[in-house]
Amino acid sequence: MSLFIKFQKTLSAIVLAFIINVSASGQQPVYLDSAQPIGKRVEDLLSRMTLEEKIGQLNMTSVFRIPKDTIGRREACKRFAEGKLVPGVGPAGGFFGTSRMFKEGARQQAEYLNELQKIATEKTRLKIPLLFTEEGTHGLMAPGATVFPEGLAIGSAWNMDLVRKIYAVAAKEARAIGAHELGTLVIEPIRDPRLGRNEEGYSEDPYFCSQMAEAIVEGMQGDDISANDKAIAVLCHFPGQSEPVGGLERGPMEISERKLREVFLPPWVAGIKKAGALGVMATYPTIDGEPAHVSEKLLTKILREELGFAGLVLCEGEGLKIPIYEKIVSTMKESGELCIKAGIDVSIWFEEGYLYPMVENVREGKVSMETIDRSVRRVLRIKYLLGLFDNSYVDTERAAKVSNTPESRELALQSAREGIVLLKNKNNLLPLDKNIKSIAIIGPNAHSKVNQLGDYVSGTIIQDVSTVLDGIKNKVSPQTKVNYVKGCEILGDEINEIRNAQKAAKESELAVVVVGENRRTVGEPCDVFDLGLTGLQQQLVEAVYKTGTPTIVVLINGRALSINWIDENIPAIVEAWNCGEQGGNAVADVLFGDYNPSGKLPVSFPKHTGQLPIYYNYKPSKEFWLNEDVDKWAELYVKDQIRPLYEFGFGLSYTEFEYSNLQISPSEIGPAGEVYISADVQNTGKKEGAEIVQLYFDDEISSMSTPVKELRGFEKVSLAPGEKKTVRFKLTSGQISFLDRNLKPVVEPGVFEVMVGSSSEDIRLKGEFSVKK
Repeated sequence: MSLFIKFQKTLSAIVLAFIINVSASGQQPVYLDSAQPIGKRVEDLLSRMTLEEKIGQLNMTSVFRIPKDTIGRREACKRFAEGKLVPGVGPAGGFFGTSRMFKEGARQQAEYLNELQKIATEKTRLKIPLLFTEEGTHGLMAPGATVFPEGLAIGSAWNMDLVRKIYAVAAKEARAIGAHELGTLVIEPIRDPRLGRNEEGYSEDPYFCSQMAEAIVEGMQGDDISANDKAIAVLCHFPGQSEPVGGLERGPMEISERKLREVFLPPWVAGIKKAGALGVMATYPTIDGEPAHVSEKLLTKILREELGFAGLVLCEGEGLKIPIYEKIVSTMKESGELCIKAGIDVSIWFEEGYLYPMVENVREGKVSMETIDRSVRRVLRIKYLLGLFDNSYVDTERAAKVSNTPESRELALQSAREGIVLLKNKNNLLPLDKNIKSIAIIGPNAHSKVNQLGDYVSGTIIQDVSTVLDGIKNKVSPQTKVNYVKGCEILGDEINEIRNAQKAAKESELAVVVVGENRRTVGEPCDVFDLGLTGLQQQLVEAVYKTGTPTIVVLINGRALSINWIDENIPAIVEAWNCGEQGGNAVADVLFGDYNPSGKLPVSFPKHTGQLPIYYNYKPSKEFWLNEDVDKWAELYVKDQIRPLYEFGFGLSYTEFEYSNLQISPSEIGPAGEVYISADVQNTGKKEGAEIVQLYFDDEISSMSTPVKELRGFEKVSLAPGEKKTVRFKLTSGQISFLDRNLKPVVEPGVFEVMVGSSSEDIRLKGEFSVKK
């Protein structure tokens, strides 16, 4: 620890304990006594606070929304920390996105956060420390921090241990610079790929998202949130926004309570009730006609009372405007009243509704002091749990050492490798020979660092990023000639180098075309009406293919794409997603066989947008169209559109796996019983590889309509050539229950089908068990 930090801590302790906050009796106040229970400390501090100081604590504002006028953003933050920026509002409770102001890396970021903490703990009346929130979608969103693969790339690994490690590193890097919460951890199922924000999510399946939610919280928060390598997980966006009307950002979620509970709530149950998440961000949309930000049913009855949430509820960016543009109220003052009554604890956007108009609401009797105290109490409790009253500073030298270490870069590489999905490999074109004489690398995403990283990444990139071009150059022999042509842009036709691309392909033994998306076509708030390739990319791929040179397509994208022509014509297709800072090296490892791809799709790929929704766990009515008795015209029109281009759980390998010996025990249980399932998996190929074994079940006859199949377990198993292992699962009564007419979970007597396979459609083994009364 640096001498500067030791000095600051000592001075702060002296000031806090003996100079400013000594009570009239000469004793240290209870709220500063670390020997006292947290609850007692919170109540003591709350009793000392003025209304203005309480309102200040409810504001943890994005630094990019603070009015800076002529004083500058950094100075404005300092004044808000001291309570001198907004008339009638006390010192801020914290800040959002502070680290992004500093482009030189972790040390500089930590120094400024320490400076703000010093103002809060030495220059304000009650010396309440600040709480800093940053984005952590796929790593700390700060210049120099490790950028892991995003969303679907992480989901495609189907590896919860890997997930825990990713978010543990994000928490460690955040806490090292002085940040305490990481947000935009999108645990809701992806239900409409047109919505750009689905780039941040992990899967279409509620069970899969539930496993992700648990792993994220466990990795980020750990067992002791006060530890200097742990941070609060802010899960988003409660209770969901991923199935909006038209696939549009902020579009209403016109869903029933049954769908809310069957599809959207399970990840929240896992992340909150099971794992103990301490942060939640409310969603933009209206849910069944009511904006979530003003819904007491959602934010208090369900979130607090039903799920037992004990942390902070943050508003969305511009969240207090939602009741206004939804025409629920006409002013910010009214919006603030409704939001805090519903359960929004913290404003992150410097909106009037939680500033002086909230003070007026209380003085006018529109908002009770008990309601204000409820949220302030939650804020103070979190700060105590984090240990901020006893240690609010960080070691700037440690911050620099912790950021983007060789170990975290290696984890980013492994994450990118495991998230790559091999979609097609006709005639075993892959893996490639490193001694190939010449190779053409073509496409707008072949050498774009920014496009490869995805959404929620700092605009300043100071860490090393390996593109696909870089990775291939590093992999091939020194004698290999690498011909690079960008070909076109992701959007528009300003760059049209298709003829140059054809020339490069003709002069090469093989062509790798890297296409997909960028920050203008996917992410927040980039929604689309068409899931095909944009700009001239499709023409580029077709032109290269027409040269006759063997062609491989690599996709770098944030959503499922409709790539029918590519699937029909291109012999090898690699889905790399937004693969993070080490993505180019990971792609090269897969292309040249140094890593055997094991990723499986956590979402279904539609043939086109007319198929939506396309998720695998549809209701049986959809299967009607597969019936041979359906008229031929209907079969021709509909049958082809039921099946996706690539199904949920799909992914190829450079080896082959054989399934056998399904065991289900017992064959009969009661409604509260458990079933144990096992199967043998053998690597029958010539390469070492990993298979993701998937367990599905189907309640064959039930009083309510249930999906045709539902994922209830998965395990990644690594096998040497010829090796066989037994994979084991357990089905509990909770996993086979469904919601009855009264939306209560029930297990009904009957037969349940068990399916074990390599994807949701590639089922290798089937069996059944029965539930008796």
